[in-house]
Amino acid sequence: MPKACRERTNFSRQFTNRSRLIGLRGSQGIIRRIRQHGFAIGILLVVGAFLSGCGDSNKPSTARASTQTVVPVGVATAERRDVPVYLKGLGSVTASNTVSVKSRVDGQLAQVNFKEGQNVNKGDLLAVIDPRPFQAALDQAQATLFRDQAQLKDAQLNYTRFKSLLDESGAVSQQQVDTQRATANQLEGTVRADQAQIENAKLNLTYCHITAPLSGRIGLRLVDVGNIVHAADPNPLLVITQVKPIAVIFTLPEDNLPAVAQHMRRSALAVEAYSRDDQTKLAAGTLLTIDNQIDQATGTGKLKALFDNQDGSLWPNQFVNVRLLLEVHKDATVIPSVAVQSGPQGSFVFVVKPDKTAEVRQVSVSFTQNNVASIASGISAGDSVVIDGQDKLKAGSTVSPHAGAGGGNRTAQSAPTGTP
Repeated sequence: MPKACRERTNFSRQFTNRSRLIGLRGSQGIIRRIRQHGFAIGILLVVGAFLSGCGDSNKPSTARASTQTVVPVGVATAERRDVPVYLKGLGSVTASNTVSVKSRVDGQLAQVNFKEGQNVNKGDLLAVIDPRPFQAALDQAQATLFRDQAQLKDAQLNYTRFKSLLDESGAVSQQQVDTQRATANQLEGTVRADQAQIENAKLNLTYCHITAPLSGRIGLRLVDVGNIVHAADPNPLLVITQVKPIAVIFTLPEDNLPAVAQHMRRSALAVEAYSRDDQTKLAAGTLLTIDNQIDQATGTGKLKALFDNQDGSLWPNQFVNVRLLLEVHKDATVIPSVAVQSGPQGSFVFVVKPDKTAEVRQVSVSFTQNNVASIASGISAGDSVVIDGQDKLKAGSTVSPHAGAGGGNRTAQSAPTGTP
């Protein structure tokens, strides 16, 4: 009994004894005492009512203690399905080819035939450098060739005459014949040099018309029309990046590389690129190759994947999250990963039995895939596992199950906990 209740009970007893003493006297004394102690009698009635309440205060708690507590818990149902195993890494988008287009001749930029951001095809005309000086050089080389060809023809005719005279009458000496033959050969060499000059002039004239070396997307224009450009200029006229297809270079821990190489020998591995926040899927491609060395500073290896990028969702130097599909576990038993608890004897889960009681069951986890755990043993499809409220449970606890909110599934993977 509480201390306050005991004090009130003692006070009531003392008051009762006093009333008994008062009752031994006559009726007139009683009436006189009642009038004198009317206030005390009122207090006695109040205290009595309060004490009766104190005496019954322990009854509800005793009733509650006798009833077993029902713990509300969130549950999810184990199921069997195919589970993909992903390896996740960080990557950067890289253009398949990047070309800095420069002028190969010196001259004035006379024409620009492209717009910034335009997609061009290989061979499209991009810019024109004033071709008139190079056309004049070509005409001059052709004229020189015409002159030297005439001299060669004359020298060859003279050589034929001198040789005939030497053979028929000996009117000329052998030395004159040899000298004429040397002259004809020299002129033949000059003609060949003239032909090379013509080819060079034609090539320079071709260089005046700058064409796209590959299909891709043009960036910002770096030189305006009217400027004098030189072949030795450090800055290009424009930059073309090939974004269809486009590549992504990403890294994975070195421990994952043997498994990746093993699966690559069997078939092509699918790769998915996700946005910076790892929520939006940007593109799907295939793994192209693994680098030939591991970075000792980070303990990771580089891998390169190729994407068609027909919708242009990937941009060079863009940061992406990469998911490499390593394999698919067929018909695996899966539960939400939040259901798996750790204890002295290993991993375990709380299973809700048909009689609404909790059972502790040891499990073997094959791997975890974000919020999904693949169970190798200990759980069967259809079992109800607790995913919320485990901290209030013990073996045999009575539970009130309801559908939990932690049973969703995502295909992204943080890291396998077991061997795939």
